[in-house]
Amino acid sequence: MLAVSDAQLNAWLAQFLWPLARILAVLATAPLFNESAIPRLTKIGLAVMMTVALAPALSVDTRVPVASLDGLLILAQQIIVGIAMGFTMRLAFAAVQMAGELVGLQMGLSFATFFDPGTGANTAVISRLLNVLAVLVFIGVDGHLMMLAALALSFEAIPLAPLSLQIDGWGVVIEQGAMVFTSGVLLALPMIAALLAINLALGILNRSAPQLSVFSVGFPISLSVGLIVLVVVLPNTLPFMETLFRDSFSAISRFAQVIVR
Repeated sequence: MLAVSDAQLNAWLAQFLWPLARILAVLATAPLFNESAIPRLTKIGLAVMMTVALAPALSVDTRVPVASLDGLLILAQQIIVGIAMGFTMRLAFAAVQMAGELVGLQMGLSFATFFDPGTGANTAVISRLLNVLAVLVFIGVDGHLMMLAALALSFEAIPLAPLSLQIDGWGVVIEQGAMVFTSGVLLALPMIAALLAINLALGILNRSAPQLSVFSVGFPISLSVGLIVLVVVLPNTLPFMETLFRDSFSAISRFAQVIVR
């Protein structure tokens, strides 16, 4: 008969439960993996397979009982770290969506919204288009595999033990939050500049020919020019999105390095 002691049972639970918490938190917040179209059982199955593959190589402080207060603290820390990693990567897609909102506002399509199951809110058409393009670029540069690799490497930088999380790590996440505004405006800047020129031209036309109703001709002109500029600009946005994703992975690496000391 196989006898299992309490210490062995606690070691097995700690070896599996604590990394599973971090992996599940990342899959619940990281782009592409948190899509509502992916069944929850599929996400849980992926997290369990990753945990089984990584657990034998992880260094876990098995001296801490899983059911103790310190064990629950480690579990909470793993969830917080996983959410922070996935959220940091998610901010890159937020910048793309913000660019779509700005472009749609300039084109006069801010009212054209529909429910996006991915975000659970009404999203502008242009924002949804850019988000789909960002997902394709993310897959094209193997972003999903890089995300899983960053998750696996995070266990070396952030051990599975009672930790004192440093405020510098959260500063990295805040810096990425500022990136949402700067990168979103930079991504939308070419179209904003082109549509601003069109609006200035329509304003001058309204001054020179008051009998011409700018409101009746301005919208179709802005919409047509916006679509033409969108077709021209979209291929050139792909390198920008790729750089945006690589910067986000660098931020995740810096977060893992400075969150603990």
